[in-house]
Amino acid sequence: MIRQIQITFDARDPRALSLFWREALGYVIPGPPGVDLPEGADPLAAWDGFLEQAGVPEAERNSASALEDPQGRGPRLFFQQVPEDKVAKNRVHLDVRAAPGLRGQERMGALEAECERLVALGAARVRRHEPDPPMEEGFIVMTDPEGNEFCLD
Repeated sequence: MIRQIQITFDARDPRALSLFWREALGYVIPGPPGVDLPEGADPLAAWDGFLEQAGVPEAERNSASALEDPQGRGPRLFFQQVPEDKVAKNRVHLDVRAAPGLRGQERMGALEAECERLVALGAARVRRHEPDPPMEEGFIVMTDPEGNEFCLD
């Protein structure tokens, strides 16, 4: 039996966090149920209209957000609003494969370039782990705008 997975993030601001990960991964925000979005339409505007029409109070409209892989291969990401702040290290984290197939300085250069792009989007750099062949190719530990750890690998 084939199973699909969804990765869920607890968040203070689901919409903002989903926008960061959309840019980081090249994912898309799906449209509301039963709404066919025309090419180039803003899915967030469609969601705002859908929620307003459904009578969802404005204060509750940022309680969740989602992202999907446009090719349908990667897992769906779901962001749910929670009242508490993040207080400990993640027990599970994402590895963003930003330099597949690259080795040595070429790999680390690609990871540094991606790190710089993600910092400009609101991520924070935590530390760089140098290559240690044959087992370790090097990676960069980062956090997203709400402090969730992830690795550029």
